[in-house]
Amino acid sequence: MAESAADLIEHMNLVIDQPPSQPLNPNGTHRTPEELVAKAIAPVKREFLRPPPSRTNQRDTAVSDADAKASKSSVVAKEKKSKRQLKRERRQKSALHLCPEVAKSEDVSSCAYGDKCRFSHDIEAFKAEKPADLEGKCPFTNGDGPCPYGLACRFYGTHEDGAKGNSSNALKKNSEINVLNKDVQKLLWKNKMKFPKADAKLKSLGLMGPGNSRVKKQDDGEVDQNSVNDSHATVASDSADKLECSLEVRTGENADGIITTNEIRPLKRVKSIIEEKCCSGLSVPEKDLENSCPETELEVMIDDALTETDGSLKIHLREKKLIDFRGKLYLAPLTTVGNLPFRRVCKVLGADVTCGEMAMCTNLLQGQASEWALLRRHSSEDLFGVQICGAYPDTVARTVELIDQECNVDFIDINMGCPIDIVVDKGAGSCLLTKPMRMKRVINAASGTVEKPITVKVRTGYFEGKNRIDSLIEDIGNWGASAVTIHGRSRQQRYSKLADWDYIYHCTRKAPESLQVLGNGDIFSYTGWNKHKSDCPELSSCMIARGALIKPWIFTEIKEQRHWDIRSGERLDILKDYVHFGLEHWGSDTKGVETTRHFLLEWLSYTCRYIPVGLLDVIPQQINWRPPSYYGRDDLETLMASDSAADWIRISEMLLGKVPDGFTFAPKHKSNAYDRAENG
Repeated sequence: MAESAADLIEHMNLVIDQPPSQPLNPNGTHRTPEELVAKAIAPVKREFLRPPPSRTNQRDTAVSDADAKASKSSVVAKEKKSKRQLKRERRQKSALHLCPEVAKSEDVSSCAYGDKCRFSHDIEAFKAEKPADLEGKCPFTNGDGPCPYGLACRFYGTHEDGAKGNSSNALKKNSEINVLNKDVQKLLWKNKMKFPKADAKLKSLGLMGPGNSRVKKQDDGEVDQNSVNDSHATVASDSADKLECSLEVRTGENADGIITTNEIRPLKRVKSIIEEKCCSGLSVPEKDLENSCPETELEVMIDDALTETDGSLKIHLREKKLIDFRGKLYLAPLTTVGNLPFRRVCKVLGADVTCGEMAMCTNLLQGQASEWALLRRHSSEDLFGVQICGAYPDTVARTVELIDQECNVDFIDINMGCPIDIVVDKGAGSCLLTKPMRMKRVINAASGTVEKPITVKVRTGYFEGKNRIDSLIEDIGNWGASAVTIHGRSRQQRYSKLADWDYIYHCTRKAPESLQVLGNGDIFSYTGWNKHKSDCPELSSCMIARGALIKPWIFTEIKEQRHWDIRSGERLDILKDYVHFGLEHWGSDTKGVETTRHFLLEWLSYTCRYIPVGLLDVIPQQINWRPPSYYGRDDLETLMASDSAADWIRISEMLLGKVPDGFTFAPKHKSNAYDRAENG
């Protein structure tokens, strides 16, 4: 090459991360906006590009960074404590951990636990150690009552004199609903919650097989237990209405009169030898009938007994309350960032349909407060649904019945497209795409348990290039789903590459008329929304996910049909609204402030990708565009390890700003990248 390897490396250390203000062509000219768009680079106008700052030697910076990380890790290692130490510290009363009841009323005697309370009641010590108040006003100042956090509020100085909080105000401070009842939570903790509708539906579908049923006493003295063998029992009651699912249970009864079994996942229903012979037209000897499994008789008795009782529980599809998604702007359920404050921001900016974050069925059935918090609904969310994720029909059906009883929602969405490994490894999310029969059982069980509409969210398939939803789209409607959302990527793709909207159109046209189909993927402007709606009129609507995270005013743009060149002050006002809603939702005490800050930073990691409309040569911005960026050392060494001439031309662009005269490419196939540079 024109320069030696030593000169190249020295130039790399000094000039790396300092490219020209705009990417260059191999001939040294600036790329046109069309060329930048073709390479997924945002075509920012040249007058808005700042020159790169001067940097010190890259090696010195790397060494100093490594030393800083080492020192930081040593400090963290010293501060790390065992679980036993943390538990011991929690038991010790700290002045900063003031009792919530005492903080609200500022009266030590207001706590019902008295001296047994695990929180501190020392108000003066709390005031002495409490950090200084934050700037601004308490978010509850303009509410109907006083701040529910009292002394613990980080804006205590703005409270009105003499205003004391109370417990009732704390429960209704945000106009939030779907708060888990404590009595229900205790039943879930003790595994005593009854699910009559779900169990009846599962039995009618033949999914309450041996080993996964639970038998509970309806009334004292009504259950007559007859031992069949050492590990099986047959349960019968005086009337068919009181007959419970009693297939295969372990003997043994606890103090509450509950006969329990090992909760294992549902097994496939296996035909008995007699059933096979009957179906094939062969005669069955009486001896075989007498020696057949005793559960066969019981199943017949159960089916006959439930003929009348299940008639009132069975829900016809036409009896369900259907939701018309056509033309509505649907904010997708977004894990972590799609919290209640963010949904309130999107509602203000024009979203029509909102959905809570994905909640795991097993955690909901265990009564975990953190999981139930994902089902919270604000009064401004007029069309609201929750999204659940489960692997088996029994857990999904019971969760659906529980949500129907305890929550106020308009629809329930079942996630069958989550690509996260921890979800897929448990058989849920995208894993269900590989098991259509289990998909059928899950949707059948959920839709037959409640009257609310059941919707499904899926991906195109599990593996890239092996789409399979088009072969299932007709069945999904027949199984009981009222709507399906198709994300135009496979599980293997995650969020890489662009969504395959042509495949979404293909699936939409194959869907039955009773099934509404929504598309999802890469919608980032009103023009993208219009294109999908015009290309496929059969599409009911489109779900907006990352586009709403990067610019939540996309709903306003779609409704007003314009590219909103929103001012920085307006964007700051949106962030202020989010913080205000966050303090109302998570609290204005120290913990609530830290939680609000945490989720605000999560959201800002998306909003930083927005490029103002006035800075672009080509509008609108696409979701896959990256800003005019530069290569770091790792990228450069990756290119230097390549045998491609195109990569070496790019190296010359990065280091020299142009391709040297007389450039030739003759790699020596050596492992060391610097040897490659030395040998041209």
